[in-house]
Amino acid sequence: LLPASATGALAEDRIAVATQWQLMWWRFRKHKLAIGGTVVLVAFYVVALFADFFAYADPLESEAQRSLMAPQQIHWFDEGRFRPYVYGLTGTRDHVTFKRIYVPDTSRKIPITFFGRGEPYQLLGFIPTDRHLIAVEGAKASESLFLLGTDMQGRDLWSRLMFATRTSMTIGLVSVALSLVLGVVLGGISGYFGGVIDTVIQRIIEILRSIPTIPLWMGLAASLPADWDVVKVYFAITVIISLIGWTELARVVRGRFISL
Repeated sequence: LLPASATGALAEDRIAVATQWQLMWWRFRKHKLAIGGTVVLVAFYVVALFADFFAYADPLESEAQRSLMAPQQIHWFDEGRFRPYVYGLTGTRDHVTFKRIYVPDTSRKIPITFFGRGEPYQLLGFIPTDRHLIAVEGAKASESLFLLGTDMQGRDLWSRLMFATRTSMTIGLVSVALSLVLGVVLGGISGYFGGVIDTVIQRIIEILRSIPTIPLWMGLAASLPADWDVVKVYFAITVIISLIGWTELARVVRGRFISL
């Protein structure tokens, strides 16, 4: 066994010759919360990339008769054996509210399969397939399976949630990328050159940081075209906010450049 002084010297020598990527990786491995967050983030992006596979129905398929249905319960065991199934649903009329409701039909069991066949789609946009993570046997999934229920227009919420991850994760990635690039570039220029350039960039940052957030969002919402759909509006507002949100990072980078 090496003495403690020798072990410490070896560790210092290892750190001295390590690359920046190695230093980042060693520090990252010690941060358990960061590792867990990375796993969750990767899982979200996997769902976004393969949303067609995880969704069992067309997210745009609507049926007014199936509006606002409650989440459907999955029964995992059938007569003591692991055989997931759901009960078929029967539409009826509530005698008090006169609204159409669906109740389980216990006489009809619809088996659930994993990696089964369903509606055809293009995996990754160019691979034709009809395999889904969840499928049903002897019925159409969009008419018999409602894991999270349906919305006002009768669209399946589970399938819509799977596809919604694409919008959320893509827009978030674009927003962070824009803020990162602008913050690093403009902050680096400000701290490296100084003088008039530094003064101009810092005054721009102060102006942007002085704009109240809520009135800004209200103005953005009113200025966008009325014929844009929800995704376009969401994307445009996120990009504009990211163009304003780089100021804090720019000041941090500027301070690092000045100290170096």
